[in-house]
Amino acid sequence: QVQLLQSGGGLVQPGGSLKLSCAASGGIFAGYHVAWYRQAPGNQRELVARISSTGPTTYADSVKGRFTISRDNAKKIVYLQMDSLVSEDTAVYYCNLNSDIWKSNYWGQGTQVTVSS
Repeated sequence: QVQLLQSGGGLVQPGGSLKLSCAASGGIFAGYHVAWYRQAPGNQRELVARISSTGPTTYADSVKGRFTISRDNAKKIVYLQMDSLVSEDTAVYYCNLNSDIWKSNYWGQGTQVTVSS
């Protein structure tokens, strides 16, 4: 029902910025909670940021103050603005749509973010 296409990953130097996008097709985008996860080699997948269907946001302590999640319901796109990047941010980033009501869960294909000098 829902397909997610991610873009915006790449290589960036420490202290730099990067903006990830996740575009949804199909489904009722505005009704979903949207989140960004990441997984680094040897680590479990962790929640980075989340924005609910009603707007409130939450962030992992490790990215709080540096990352900003936002959504454009009209365009059906969720963004992750990443500033002041550090090497520990290096990971594959995934966007996720989740609905408690519909009990549905969708994942993007993932995109590599590498922070290195």
